[in-house]
Amino acid sequence: CALPICASIGYAVAPMDGSTLEALFRNADLALYEAKKGGRGRIVRHTTAITDRYDTRVALEHDLQYALAKGEMELAYQPIVDPRSGRAICCEALLRWNHPRRGRVSPEEFIPIAESTGLIVPIGAWVLATACTEATNWPSDVKVAVNLSPVQFRRGSEIVDTVMTTLQRVGLPYHRLDLEVTESVLIEDGETVLAVLERLRGSGIGISLDDFGTGFASLAYLNDFPFSKIKIDRKFSMNIDRSTR
Repeated sequence: CALPICASIGYAVAPMDGSTLEALFRNADLALYEAKKGGRGRIVRHTTAITDRYDTRVALEHDLQYALAKGEMELAYQPIVDPRSGRAICCEALLRWNHPRRGRVSPEEFIPIAESTGLIVPIGAWVLATACTEATNWPSDVKVAVNLSPVQFRRGSEIVDTVMTTLQRVGLPYHRLDLEVTESVLIEDGETVLAVLERLRGSGIGISLDDFGTGFASLAYLNDFPFSKIKIDRKFSMNIDRSTR
C-alpha cells in the first residue's frame, strides 16, 4: 500500500538570519518549530517575530515558576445561572496571572507553558484548594467548578487523592464540586481516565465535559464516561438562530 509522506521545513538565510553557524542553526530550529506548530507540510523561514515569541515564552516560563510563591495568581469566577430562577447555581473558577511587569497574562498564553513544563500540577492543586476554600463561604446550594488539565490525569490515582484530601481539609461537601475535563483527556488514555472519573463520580463529585465538539471525541464517549454535565463549545450555538444546516 502507498503511504503518504510529508515534511515540515524551517530554514534561516545568512547573513540576514544570523552571521554565525550557531545562530543560523538556532534560528532554523525556531522556524521548524513554528512550521510544526502550524500543521504538517509547511515551510517557514525564520523571522524576528518568531524569535521574539520564543524569547517571550522562555521569559514567561521562568517567571511562571515563581508566580505562585509571589502571590501573582488569583481566581475569578464565572457564574452559571439557572434560566428559570435567575439564580447562580454554580461558579466556574478561572485562573488569572497578574505579572508584575507584563500585567495580566492571558491564560491562552501561560496555560500551555504550565502544561508543557509540568507546572500545571502544583498550580492546579492551588486552584482546587483556593476555589474549594472560597466556596465554603458561599450559599450551600451553589457549586464550584474547577478545570483539570490532561497533565494532571497522567498521574493516575494521584489526582483522586489530591481532590479528596482537599475537600476533606477545607470542609466542602463532595456534591458541591464540579470537575471539568476536555476531550483530549479522553483520547490520551481512555481506560485509565475512566477509572479515575468513576472514582470521583462515585464519591458524589460532578464531572463535566468542557468544550465538547472542538476535538476528536465521538458521541460514544457520552455513553462510556460518567458525565453529569456537557458544555458544548459556543461555535455550535452562536449562530443557532441563523443557521439553516
